[in-house]
Amino acid sequence: MSGGMSAARVGLGVGSLGASADRADVVIVGAGIVGLSAALAAVDAGAEVVVVERSAEAQGASVRNFGHLAATPQAGLAARLAARSAEIWQRLEQDAGLWVRRSGTHVVARHLDELRVLEDFAASRAQAGAAADVRLYDAAEFLQQVPISAADVVGGAWLPRDLQVNPRQALGAVTAYLERRGVEFRRRTTVTGLRSGFVDTSRGVIAAGLTVVAVNHDIDTLLPELAERAVVRRCALDMVRVRAELAMPMPAPLLTGWSLLRYAGFADSPAIPALRERLQQDHPGLASLDVNLMATQLPDGSIILGDTHSRGEAVSPFQSEHAFDELLRAGSTLFGTRLDVLERWQGVYATAPEELLIDEPTPGVRVVAATTGIGMTTGPALGELAVAEHLGPTFSPAQPTSIRAASAHLQKGLS
Repeated sequence: MSGGMSAARVGLGVGSLGASADRADVVIVGAGIVGLSAALAAVDAGAEVVVVERSAEAQGASVRNFGHLAATPQAGLAARLAARSAEIWQRLEQDAGLWVRRSGTHVVARHLDELRVLEDFAASRAQAGAAADVRLYDAAEFLQQVPISAADVVGGAWLPRDLQVNPRQALGAVTAYLERRGVEFRRRTTVTGLRSGFVDTSRGVIAAGLTVVAVNHDIDTLLPELAERAVVRRCALDMVRVRAELAMPMPAPLLTGWSLLRYAGFADSPAIPALRERLQQDHPGLASLDVNLMATQLPDGSIILGDTHSRGEAVSPFQSEHAFDELLRAGSTLFGTRLDVLERWQGVYATAPEELLIDEPTPGVRVVAATTGIGMTTGPALGELAVAEHLGPTFSPAQPTSIRAASAHLQKGLS
């Protein structure tokens, strides 16, 4: 490896490791958005970085998603990570040539209980001194901006801070940028073991001052004891990309009443239990699939529509056509038009009782993952957090710069 700051200068102690091993200041396991972001933070600090990826290119949750960066409806540590991640995404727009849209998020209310949740959320943001985070609309105002069916719409909201990226372009662009910066990628290489100071791979041993494990749901095979302790399982999603004749382009990602049940920022509304009960009674088919009905529009005009959720230690690769029928019927009703399917796919991500997994199972080995569907929203800051303690603080004082501090934050919720 060439260039970069020496191990002695970044203080990772690689110089004391065995002479026979390959060496790097920081080794990243996994080339999804969390791993790439850890590599970015490390190379910014002058470290020599190696990224180990088992596939020829990353094909996991970081590319099989909506590209929706939903910072506003997060809460707690996830909200702080999301805010920092938005800064990193916007930096990468300039440095790596990403498509980043400062669109905000639209949330449609098609029942009074959904509107009540949005009103409660707006009030809570105002009480927190962030009234500008939410703008409420009546039905007419909302329909002037969003190309959906007018049926049952009673209002909506716009969350202006949120962003959108193209998940099919983002990872490739960031990878290319990091390679130009001198980060080495070892593709089609499997990690077979992790020890303090060493990463065992199918191509040999790498001596590492710091190892960051960012493999999302594959933590259950790489570090099964940790996965079991954190109750990590897999969540499979049914998603589609469609064409639709809309009255105008979608100006922003679109959430629905189903989405209000999924984000921590909405959870404190007293209207949530009644909303959940009504949706389950009125739409048992969608409820049985644990649907989050939402959509984003890609630069080519096609629309990503999703998604269903099925959880388990193993998830079936066989996707039911019934699930797609329910999803497409709901999407067609939402947009008031026919949807022509271009692609179908299954997404898989890690799920656990806590939204984030941050751990250090052995000295010098950091494990980080978003354990719900907020990897793109929080991933850049989560990757940065994994290396910050060793390579220098990069968060504001209001954010935890220590992996141990962040881990302690999560542990409070478990006690």
